[in-house]
Amino acid sequence: MAGNLDPIFAALGDPVRRAVVDLLHNGPRPAGDLASAFGLSPPAMSRQLRVLRRTGLVEEERADRDDARLRVYRLRREPFVAMRNWLEDIESFWTEQLAAFKQHAERPRPNRGRKPK
Repeated sequence: MAGNLDPIFAALGDPVRRAVVDLLHNGPRPAGDLASAFGLSPPAMSRQLRVLRRTGLVEEERADRDDARLRVYRLRREPFVAMRNWLEDIESFWTEQLAAFKQHAERPRPNRGRKPK
């Protein structure tokens, strides 16, 4: 499963793209607003959004059918669900490992002839 997540984690490895995701978490935003929020030129923001679109993290829609330049971006739920599921699997593994370690550490030990201090 992690192989499918590699492009998503790579996309989120960039601080600007993570910040875009944070902004979009509050709701859809036009590309121009996103560019302004980061002080980026429209072409620079377009490159960042292209990476997020390719990985499926965001989707775009035309805000105005008469003006193809105006695009609004929103988060897609599916990739975040996949990441959460993967992280829950990892967390489950560590929970089991720690429980087994605790059980091992708390089991009574034979004295083996040692004198108490």
